[in-house]
This record gives sequence, structure tokens and C-alpha cells, in this order.
Amino acid sequence: MKAIVYHGPGDVRIEDRQEPEPGPGQILVRVATAGICGTDVGEFVHQPHFFPIEDPHPHSGHLGPTVPGHEFSGWVAAAGPDVTGFDQGDLVAVGAGVSCGACSPCLVGNTNLCISYWTVGLHGDGGLAELAVVPVSSALSLANSAITPDLAALAQPMSIGVHATRRARVTEGDRVVVLGVGGIGTFIVRAAASAGADVTAVDLDPNRLEVARRLGASTTLDVSAIGIDELDEDRPPDVVFECTGRPESLIRGVNLVADHGRLVVVGHQPEPVAVDFRQIALDELELIGTQAHAIATDLPVAVDLITADPRIWAVVAPTVYPLDQVVETGLIPMARGDAGQIKMLFDPAVQAPRPLDTGD
Repeated sequence: MKAIVYHGPGDVRIEDRQEPEPGPGQILVRVATAGICGTDVGEFVHQPHFFPIEDPHPHSGHLGPTVPGHEFSGWVAAAGPDVTGFDQGDLVAVGAGVSCGACSPCLVGNTNLCISYWTVGLHGDGGLAELAVVPVSSALSLANSAITPDLAALAQPMSIGVHATRRARVTEGDRVVVLGVGGIGTFIVRAAASAGADVTAVDLDPNRLEVARRLGASTTLDVSAIGIDELDEDRPPDVVFECTGRPESLIRGVNLVADHGRLVVVGHQPEPVAVDFRQIALDELELIGTQAHAIATDLPVAVDLITADPRIWAVVAPTVYPLDQVVETGLIPMARGDAGQIKMLFDPAVQAPRPLDTGD
């Protein structure tokens, strides 16, 4: 089968690999559409942090060159022993996170904090290939859904947005500011707006801000043109999502949020950041972390949010590219910051770019 394979920084190849076979509790997925994100770009540009190239991963057991792709959809091609609830030909959305189901976090529904957590496409072979093996606990059957395979590939990043807004307890009428509306911030805008919040999107890129507006942001602020001080000081936000991973943005979030408000740390800071915890105490602020998603609770909600208005997602990923263009059309432009669309999607079955299929 054709697959994209990561060997090291700057070394991503398209290779012919042996077709995988599903084991107990696993399904074989014929990949329809797969996306890449900032995590994939970080591995491409820097030394591997997630891909177990030199040492075996303690939970997945994978070692060596890795097929990326943790955001994908496809059809069930085969099922391993003891698999129920998935029939051949069923469309599935892949959540990618793999948890044991038996540890303390898992037993209370926090499967993303499982003590033996690993991710398909990061710690083991994933969906940037024609075929991928996935544990059934990491997949959601969409056999009874009208969602298209392209839109189903957006369910995993959308579920990250759902999880973040759940962690923040966003409710109707909340004033929300999203700092950075790239790959995850965009989905947070949609999740928060769908919860009834009044959302302000903040970014340096006017194109990203226009996408955020289309997805439900009532206000956008281009901080390359005007300062963030232009935000209405009489209506400080109840919730601020910091999605850039930049230290100055995190500090800005602490200063922006209203007394008794909630600052949600989404972006991964490259180094420890000095935060004024005295201000957090005096203003009774909450500092909330968010990590990945809980598949059982977040992925179905993500699918519902996507199917509520299928056509709107064409502004996020207007074009789907052939698999062999992952490096030149995806990883390299994303590393430069000029990919041209929020979410880069790839189809193993096509030889030329095509429009996103929204089912319209």
C-alpha cells in the first residue's frame, strides 16, 4: 500500500508498505481523507518528540519510521477477532487516542489522561496511508450518519475544540476571546459559538479571522493592524482561550480575562512561563489546562456540530490534495505559515486536488 512515512526531521517519504492486518479489538480502515496539524509540522521541522523513531513507545510498542496521521476517516475494510458494532463498509471517524479503559482516569471518563495513553498516527502508524489499523475504542461508526468522509476527517480536531470548551464550562451568554484562530482555535470558535457564547477571535491573519467570522465569531480583531487594547474594557471576557503557544499571549490572557474568569491554556508553551499568581489569587481567576479529547463524550458531539451546517466547512478546508503532496503542499507551507487554508486534507485515492465534499 502507499503510505507517507516519517524517518526524521525533514525526512518524510512516500513508500510502498505491506498492508496491515487487524488484531483482536481492531479494525482495518481504508482511509478516505486524512488531515495534518501543527503537531505533525513540529515533528517535521524539529527533532521527533512524539514519533518513536529511536526508542520504542512504552505503550504502543512501536519503534522506527512511522506513518503519521491522527486525523482521518475511512471505511471498515476488515475486523479483527471479537469486534462488534462495526460492519464492513461502514464509514468511521477516528479519534486516534488509545486508552486502557481500566485505570482510574479511564473509569471516570477521562480517557485522554489514561496512564497508558498513546495515539494512532503519533506513537504508532496512522492514517496518512491507504490503509490503517485502529482499535475499535478509538473509532466512531458513522454508518447511520449523512456526514461525508471529508467532513468526518474533521471530527477529531473538532472534538479537541469541544473538549476545550467543556473544560472551560462555556455556556450561553458567556463572553469568550480566542487568542489565535489557527488549526485548533478555529474549532474552539465554532464550539463556543454553538454553545451560545459571544465570541471574539484575535489573530494576525485577516484570512483566518474571516474564517472565524464565518464559523460564528461575532467580533474579530486583527492585532497586526490594531492593538489588543481595542477590546472593550467595559466587557472583559468570562473565558479566554490561549491557542498560540506564545508566552506573551499567555500573559495577555491573564490580563484580559474578567475577575472570576477562566483562562484556558490550549497552546503548548515551548518553555516555562512566569505567571503572576498573585493576580490570579486576587482576581479569583481559574487557570485551566486542556489536553486532547475524551473520545466517548467529545467525538459524537463534534460530529453533530459538523453536520449541523455541513457547507460552512468549505471555508476551513476548501481543497483536498493527493496523498503524495503531503510534504510540498502541506508540511512545508504550514512550517512557513502560508498553507493557504486552515486545515490541510489529503485523499489517498486521487491524483489531483479536488474540492471538499460537504454533501451539498
